[in-house]
Amino acid sequence: MTFAELGLSPKVLSAVTDAGYTTPTPIQAGAIPHAIEGKDVLGIAQTGTGKTASFVLPMLTRLERGRARARMPRTLILEPTRELAAQVEENFIKYGKNHRLNIALLIGGVSFDEQEKKLERGADVLIATPGRLLDHFERGKLLLTGVDIFVIDEADRMLDMGFIPDIERICKLIPFTRQTLFFSATMPPEITKLTQQFLQAPVRVEVAKPASTNINITQKLVKTGSKPWAKRARLRELIRGEGDQLKNAIIFCNRKSEVATLFRSLARHEFDAGALHGDMDQRARMMMLDNFRKGKLSLLVASDVAARGLDIPDVSHVINYDIPTHADDYVHRIGRTGRAGRSGKAFTLVAKGDAKYLDSIEKLIGEDVEWLDGDLSTLEAEDQGDEKPQRGKKAGGKSTSEDSRNTRTRKRKPSASSEADTPQEAKTPEVAAEEKIEKPREERKSAIKASNSKSRARNRDDDAPIGFGDNIPDFMKVPGKV
Repeated sequence: MTFAELGLSPKVLSAVTDAGYTTPTPIQAGAIPHAIEGKDVLGIAQTGTGKTASFVLPMLTRLERGRARARMPRTLILEPTRELAAQVEENFIKYGKNHRLNIALLIGGVSFDEQEKKLERGADVLIATPGRLLDHFERGKLLLTGVDIFVIDEADRMLDMGFIPDIERICKLIPFTRQTLFFSATMPPEITKLTQQFLQAPVRVEVAKPASTNINITQKLVKTGSKPWAKRARLRELIRGEGDQLKNAIIFCNRKSEVATLFRSLARHEFDAGALHGDMDQRARMMMLDNFRKGKLSLLVASDVAARGLDIPDVSHVINYDIPTHADDYVHRIGRTGRAGRSGKAFTLVAKGDAKYLDSIEKLIGEDVEWLDGDLSTLEAEDQGDEKPQRGKKAGGKSTSEDSRNTRTRKRKPSASSEADTPQEAKTPEVAAEEKIEKPREERKSAIKASNSKSRARNRDDDAPIGFGDNIPDFMKVPGKV
């Protein structure tokens, strides 16, 4: 099957041909004809299979008729992250070069004024994240009553990020007669409930079982110690071991703070690395992604903000520095490699405490992932996270100064009185040292207590009320009746 058989307009076909595509992917072949006919579509496919073009191409064909009005967009596409929204905008520009469409991008980290100007001119295509879309709506700058086509992309990621209540609210603001295109890589129960609520007799297009991994990706598990320095050393060893096979790699961490720490560590060891996480401003995030796409960076340390839907075509490796706590995230992370028919490698660092997360991942994908060089049972004792040797510290965890102080205490000869008090019993050096420390301490406590009692007795008369010292009021000295 070719794109010419899918019912696309000549303008769209020309743009697709110029882009170098001739054969549609299974999800595109299944979804595009129904989308052009105006039917609701539920598309389920693993990441990297061309879901974005599955709704961009039919939308362009249908948008050739009609014009947008001010503040009333004709179509609406919801994306979970800024990067995905910007990527969809790039697709519309790429495939819509023969069209004269106004495209508005509503994402955080960008000025409201520029976005409002685009809305005022009228938007044929509105691409937005849920939070920023509702901000504009509440300001009165946006009306959703003119939306004819509504797209929810990466729905499972929306669920993970807590956007489902916002999506339900947005769906109620859009006309009931709209066409809805719904795409997701996995179908948890919450997403199924959402499709039943807002899709009308959808055509289900499923080209792979939910949560399946790409067969072009070679998956390996790598044993590692649990301590941060052990993991970082193992990561560097893994990167160097891949040699020339590693063209570029995305290294995923679970926390934003870990992204920054690992990035600094790699830079310190002279690796060509960059960082990407949600706390970075939008300009820095886009610049970092652009540098990675163009090959200016070979390693990109990222949080899960880079795990869903980002189209970086030629990523040779994905490394899970932290094993994902949600099994679905594993499928999306490793899906950044092996895209568009290419082969790729995915490595996951696993420590002793990660066994339960590994079990849930293998249960989800329905297969056991192979170990690179032996499983955790072969992990040597020194690799299991023993204390890092530091200046002034020994492997056991005690500082050198403390150890030497205890040694000096043990070597000190016992006094005659202590020898007399311990007749035949041989005491360990530790016990003897503790007794020597405790005995003076008890003696000092007793002496202080006796001194305080003598001082109190000396500073008051026998007949004086306690608590006034020498300044006793006269009325307290009047003898009372017994």
